[in-house]
Amino acid sequence: MTWPLPVTLTGTHAALVPLAQAHAADLSEAAAEGDLWKTWYTSIPAPEAVPAEIDRRLGLQENGSMLPFAVLTPDGKAVGMTTFMNIDAVYKRVEIGSTWYRKAVQRTPLNTECKRMLLTLAFEELDCIAVEFRTHFMNRQSRAAIERLGAKLDGVLRSHVRTADGALRDTAVYSILPHEWPAVKAGLSFKLTQKCQANYPRKD
Repeated sequence: MTWPLPVTLTGTHAALVPLAQAHAADLSEAAAEGDLWKTWYTSIPAPEAVPAEIDRRLGLQENGSMLPFAVLTPDGKAVGMTTFMNIDAVYKRVEIGSTWYRKAVQRTPLNTECKRMLLTLAFEELDCIAVEFRTHFMNRQSRAAIERLGAKLDGVLRSHVRTADGALRDTAVYSILPHEWPAVKAGLSFKLTQKCQANYPRKD
């Protein structure tokens, strides 16, 4: 049996739904906003390449190595992608990665809630022994965000892969383990509350 199975996760600020070509138009618009796809240290598809990227991710799902999601706002608009990837169904390990969001929703509660939903699924439903995060060693913003989650640095894979322009990439590898999850979850819940207050202040 395929593990993990596709699932929809619903929160207050976002929903994670199985990725499909029906999301292509929204995601092409999202990639175009702020020219996100030109960021050199990450891999975001150009607007016209979004349908092919969806097909690529769905192909990886078919062979059992990825579970891709579209990230939706409460109005149902797709504003990004995220995945469980490098899935190890035998030992129950996953990596949360290949994540990107349109510029308008960055630094809002959306990403924090998405991470909390994915980690809750991994540790409380799928009984994972570890959840990994990997990013370009030079992507300081991504590394800082992963560290704020409570993930710990396992190490750096030097000359790990080649990027689209042929350059060698050093990859920073982080992980969260089951015994760390309660503290990480509490921290995410606190951060989510703080972000909600900052983004949606009380009007009374």
